[in-house]
Amino acid sequence: MTPAAVTPTPALYEETVPGGGHTSFILKRGQTLRITDLEGAANVSLLLLNATQLSERLNLPDTLKGQHTARLSSGHCLYSDMGRVLAAITADTCGWHDSFGGVLNAEEVREKYGQGRYQELRNGFFRNGTDNLLVEMGKWNLDLQDLLMVINLFSKVTVDEQGGFAFVAGNSKPGDYLELYAAMDSLVILTALQHPMDPNPVYAPRPVQLAVRVEPDADLALSRALRPENGRALHNTERFYL
Repeated sequence: MTPAAVTPTPALYEETVPGGGHTSFILKRGQTLRITDLEGAANVSLLLLNATQLSERLNLPDTLKGQHTARLSSGHCLYSDMGRVLAAITADTCGWHDSFGGVLNAEEVREKYGQGRYQELRNGFFRNGTDNLLVEMGKWNLDLQDLLMVINLFSKVTVDEQGGFAFVAGNSKPGDYLELYAAMDSLVILTALQHPMDPNPVYAPRPVQLAVRVEPDADLALSRALRPENGRALHNTERFYL
């Protein structure tokens, strides 16, 4: 399901999110967001919501169940809790993105990596996914009750026959990227921190690059062909904009 490399049109906007950083913005309908792992072994915890109706947000159980998958890659759609498509993965050189791991809070980060306080480390202090996402969510009048499900881009977690999870190191290489096409105006909230299951005991989150471009004629044929549910969800999305 991994396509050949895609040459993007010129970007409207580019930004590098440093390891430990966070950001949020509206990806408008018809725009594509390319997220690139600059150094390899990155992890990006991502939230998506309907930018014009924030009560509608990413629903991972429906996303996975509707597409008969436990991982995300090219062709997969990201469903909202209203049966619509927030975004579709139109390109992916990594091949596997995790939907199980969630994010760590401050106490869990201290337990895993140590204190890492601002008093000693200044801007290098140890950040956590919960607080990073909440900082961005607050800019859009969202709070802890709105922090539900995240996708961990560039990370691979497998599940054995007994239901046990296993983190697979080395899943993403330098230069790997994923492209998200916005099927509706989507609020993107993300942070670049290590995956909660990454066994590396050293706090060392990796940077990623973001590039937004206009692509109103994005090819969603792969998404439509992947599962009939995707066609229905895309139809629901198109009807939303009538």
